[in-house]
Amino acid sequence: MRLEERMSMALEKVKNDRYVLALAIGQRADELSRGAKPLLEKNTQHMKYTDIAIDEIAYGLLEIDGLISKE
Repeated sequence: MRLEERMSMALEKVKNDRYVLALAIGQRADELSRGAKPLLEKNTQHMKYTDIAIDEIAYGLLEIDGLISKE
C-alpha cells in the first residue's frame, strides 16, 4: 500500500487533524526507537520508525488516548 493511502487511513483515525497525527507519529516513533515492540504482525526489520507508527495508527492497532471517542 502506498504512503498516501496509509496516511489517509491514519488521518481518518484522528478525525483529519494533521497536527494531532504528526504528534502521535512522532511520539510513537520515539517510543519505537527506545525499544518498544512494534504492534504490526508483518516484518518491520527494514521499516523506518515513522512508517511503523503510521501503519499502527492506520490499521487501528494504536489508540491515541484522549483524541478518539469510543462511540
